[in-house]
Amino acid sequence: MDTMTFTKAAAGVLGAFLVFLLGKWAAQELYYMDSHGEAAYVIETESDESTEEVAEVSFAEMMASADADKGEKVFKKCSACHKLEKGANSTGPYLYGVVGRAVGAADGFGYSDAIAGLGGDWTPERLNEFLTKPGAYASGTTMSFAGLKKDSDRVNLIAFLNGNSDAPYVIEAAAEVEAADGAAPEEAAAAEVASEEAAETAEDSSDTASAEEAGAAAEVANVDAEAAAEAPAEEAAPAAAEAIETVAVAGDIEAGAKVFKKCAACHKLEEGKNVVGPYLYGVVGRPVAAAEGFKYTDAMKEVGGEWTPDRLAEFLTKPRDFAPGTSMSFAGLRKEDDRTNVIAYLQSIAN
Repeated sequence: MDTMTFTKAAAGVLGAFLVFLLGKWAAQELYYMDSHGEAAYVIETESDESTEEVAEVSFAEMMASADADKGEKVFKKCSACHKLEKGANSTGPYLYGVVGRAVGAADGFGYSDAIAGLGGDWTPERLNEFLTKPGAYASGTTMSFAGLKKDSDRVNLIAFLNGNSDAPYVIEAAAEVEAADGAAPEEAAAAEVASEEAAETAEDSSDTASAEEAGAAAEVANVDAEAAAEAPAEEAAPAAAEAIETVAVAGDIEAGAKVFKKCAACHKLEEGKNVVGPYLYGVVGRPVAAAEGFKYTDAMKEVGGEWTPDRLAEFLTKPRDFAPGTSMSFAGLRKEDDRTNVIAYLQSIAN
């Protein structure tokens, strides 16, 4: 190799190296990051010493706010394999009356050993656990459904299924939330006292007050006993009815129709159409436990009297406190406005 050829080869190598260095320097100038001093920002990671707590919601509290209407929509995921008609088994067993029913007890359905061996009853809590992930709850089950991830979907579905039963399961609900959702305690108490006084006065006037005097008494809860004693009993009945009407129409009928959706799974508004619960057509002013053809519990039969607006409001606050032993699983309406509005709506249906 002569000197000229060697010189050219060396120049080529050195030139390529020079280009590489120039490229490196250019890249450093464009993307340079100083690694000295304090960081521009710090990414914080969770440490073992973190003490922040997330408030837990109990299953009872979730069930207290369950929406059966939304549960009906969730049931569409189940309807390909399960029917709601009693005895109508399909790919899966029928689900009418499943809440509270013994596990593996749908007549005529052949259960897998995994389900048949569980034993016990389908309580709401147990259904909630099963519906989270059936395959994990009953290993070996032939049920291919992956489960419902959302707590709200599960409790809503359970509430819907519970409404499709001859004897709905009594679901223990959360404790009452004090006046945070409605009026201040003092205002709520005053309104309740005034309402009770008006109702009591109207009832007292049914035997003794004149129609004009009884109507005034229902508004101010103050009847002159001596004057009332002289009035005939037959004139008092219209006054009592007027007092009932005055209380009921104070609510928002349109808003009450929306509230009634919580009741629609178990009650119908058509006269004589009983389902899980008795029909509610004409319930305002009707004697308690008087829906024709409906089989009431002893707890409701023993209540007696009539469903005045005030009495309905008390019952709807928490049914199981008003009539211990009732089979009605509904937890109650916490907001006073909801109770007033739904009563106004129910009365409007019968007028």
